[in-house]
Amino acid sequence: MTATLWSGLFVALVGFYIASLLSNRKKNHPPLPPGPRRLPLIGNLWDLPTPDQQDWQHWLKHKEQYGVISSLSVMGQTIIILNDARLAVEIMEKRSAINSSRPQQNFTEMTGWDDILGCVKNPERVRQTRKHMHREIGSNKSVSRFNDIQSAEAGRFLLRVLESPDQLLQHIRKEAGAIILKVGYGYTIERHGQDPLVDLADRAMVEFSFALLPATWLVDFIPKLKYVPTWFPGAEFAKIARRYKKNVTDFSSIPYEFVKQQMRSSSLAPSFLSNLLRDNPVEPGTEEENTIKWSVASLYAGGADTTVSALASFFLAMALFPEVQRKAKQEIDTVVGSDRLPQFKDRESLPYINALVKETLRWHPVVPMGVAHSPTHDDVCEGYFIPKGATLLSNIWAYAHDPTVFPDPMTFKPERFLASSDGHLPERDPHLLVFGFGRRVCPGRTLADSNIFLTIAQVLAVFDISKPVKDGKMVDVVPEFVPGVISHPAPFKVSVRPRSEAHRELIREVERVYPWEKSSAEELAGVLGKTS
Repeated sequence: MTATLWSGLFVALVGFYIASLLSNRKKNHPPLPPGPRRLPLIGNLWDLPTPDQQDWQHWLKHKEQYGVISSLSVMGQTIIILNDARLAVEIMEKRSAINSSRPQQNFTEMTGWDDILGCVKNPERVRQTRKHMHREIGSNKSVSRFNDIQSAEAGRFLLRVLESPDQLLQHIRKEAGAIILKVGYGYTIERHGQDPLVDLADRAMVEFSFALLPATWLVDFIPKLKYVPTWFPGAEFAKIARRYKKNVTDFSSIPYEFVKQQMRSSSLAPSFLSNLLRDNPVEPGTEEENTIKWSVASLYAGGADTTVSALASFFLAMALFPEVQRKAKQEIDTVVGSDRLPQFKDRESLPYINALVKETLRWHPVVPMGVAHSPTHDDVCEGYFIPKGATLLSNIWAYAHDPTVFPDPMTFKPERFLASSDGHLPERDPHLLVFGFGRRVCPGRTLADSNIFLTIAQVLAVFDISKPVKDGKMVDVVPEFVPGVISHPAPFKVSVRPRSEAHRELIREVERVYPWEKSSAEELAGVLGKTS
């Protein structure tokens, strides 16, 4: 068995190499973008980042070495790196008709994540899923239907932080999960402590972030590796994929079955999924059912974890840049006052807070390398050849930290997005960069943006955020970010305290305005029993 596998892999390598040579000889096309020297058979295999590397920093080195567009080849598969936003817009926005597919990702298929919108290649599936999502959360008007849900959960987030500020990151995850699960499935999370559905979704999102890492998993370049058994030497990826698949299946199926159970009872809470099932009755096991199921799962993947990353970056930035925090509080106190929390209706009157939201998204983009695109036809850019089926990687982190577009890019400076009396014009809106491009732009961006705004505004209204103090000395906070398709700040500690006793009471008032609801966890337990 082992000898057969090794011989099969060797034949595959030779086949890739010969096919690549023949393909290049047959076609008369411009050269590929420059890049590192390719080795026989394996090409640039050793030039790929490892899963534990910040791939955006790895690929940024290409900009200095080879220019704003570069390329590699691994086992005959071409990878194009775009390190300039202008090229990303040209290729993936203006030419989106031919550059909106996804590359073949064997590892993603092995894990089951290929059904999520960000990975789907079938144009009809993409169109139908986006249609479902646009109807529910595709505009400010449609998202405004969920303002009460967001306001309630943002307020409960303040309460949780007040009661246990040392668990800040867990509270951020709980707020984001609570909003998406309520909007998507009508599910109410546990008031305090762990919630089974939030925990499941969090595990799935961590794995999702690694499963989709582009140009990282060897099986994406050698398809025969899909058939390697988990016990085979070096087949750790196969063990990882099998473990991920169990959580992926649960992530998509358990909340779906919860809603179907609710629809059969009298306790149904209106939601994205119940609306879809009501208006689109589907037969179990059909493609239509799978599309609807994953439309809502895609909402969670696109809205919850990205919000968690952005809000964690916000708290980190506030501890590192206290002057920004002071200016933001001053605007809130002037516009809103100190006797109520900021609401969505205040947004147009809070330009500095809006600029702070933009700077949060720019300072550390939640998806630093975007999600890979793939052209369905041969293309040419800047005189370089982009072959059909290539993997297109857009370095969004590099775009957001380009000093020619965003001067002093490592500094957190909301003023960059505001016009000034001395003639300074606002810098480029990062919303146009960080949510993707063209036909694959994130469909959950409006909901995520509104949640980020409200949480940031309310946190700044009532809390002081600073570096922690230990033994009477302020402890430095070093900003570090973990790799992954969705990148988060590495765990950090900051001090979060109410600004005053009056602000403490303002937070407590949330409990009266939005009384705690009974959790849906007990009803979910019945579903878990059936699916286990």
